[in-house]
Amino acid sequence: GDCPICSLPLPLDPAKSCAGTCCSKTICGGCNYANQKRELEERRDHKCPFCRTPIPDTDEGCDKQRMKRIEMNDPVAIFQEGGEQFIKGDYSSAFELYTKAAELGELEAHYKLSLMYNLGYGVEKDEGKEMHHLEVATIGGHPIARHNLGCHEWNNGNKERAAKHWIIAATQGFGESIKSLMDVFREEGGMVSKDDLAAALRA
Repeated sequence: GDCPICSLPLPLDPAKSCAGTCCSKTICGGCNYANQKRELEERRDHKCPFCRTPIPDTDEGCDKQRMKRIEMNDPVAIFQEGGEQFIKGDYSSAFELYTKAAELGELEAHYKLSLMYNLGYGVEKDEGKEMHHLEVATIGGHPIARHNLGCHEWNNGNKERAAKHWIIAATQGFGESIKSLMDVFREEGGMVSKDDLAAALRA
């Protein structure tokens, strides 16, 4: 997705962006930094860069904001709570929350569900359901999901389909796909063209 403030694509690394518990909007690191800098210079209270809601000073305050969003069936807030439960090791609750968020259209929740079905966290391993959620996330434009789908195709002997997935994921900026394409270019001859590789490297 894109940052709702500057409209630039959000980085794949979640550490380079921040998600507000007040409005569930994910803001890029640059816009968040600019907001904090302005607040310090003008000695203003710390507020959300998007909705301007005051940001709580405690984790408890953030939790209350997120719970309000969950009560409103906000898929991003539900997904965030799923992440909190996953970190705590409560995989069953995380699975339930990710499932609800996915049903409400949260793309990242589909990707997380694919991992949980793959690893058997909070649910029995199920390759069919893993692939379903991986494909939904891929169709929605999730580059890591597309890379993983490419890995699945490669492991099943569908090398050309795998390469196509990696080309798309690489042009979306996912570094692991670029590495995979370079390996294919060196080892598989003409399966990946120089033009495809150059386009991926420019992304």
